Amino acid sequence: MKLNKLTPIIWTKDIHATTTFYKKLGFKINDENEELVWTNMTNGEIEINIANPEAAGDFKKPEFTGTLYFNVENADEAWEELKHNKVVYEVETFDWGVREFAIEDNNGYILQFGENIEFDYGDEE
Repeated sequence: MKLNKLTPIIWTKDIHATTTFYKKLGFKINDENEELVWTNMTNGEIEINIANPEAAGDFKKPEFTGTLYFNVENADEAWEELKHNKVVYEVETFDWGVREFAIEDNNGYILQFGENIEFDYGDEE
């Protein structure tokens, strides 16, 4: 089986507030259907769908046990643009050669933004 791409579908009770949040991340509405209550958004090669799951039954609030991870060209620039949001952790460099930070979107989903960097592991013997 060959997989071609992954498009997350995030659930929200307020599609307008959520699309407004993601527009601030540079996403644009590609397609939307108010009757079915969903929106497709893209930013370059990244695509997400936003849906109101009221038809799915007992939806109370968004729940997701992972994060959405965005690889960025410059983590420090992204941090400066996004640090006014609810911060999960501030920008930092990790031992595995990634500079990253995490925020929450308006629904409480955790969004991580990371840049691969050259990392000096010191003298390895």
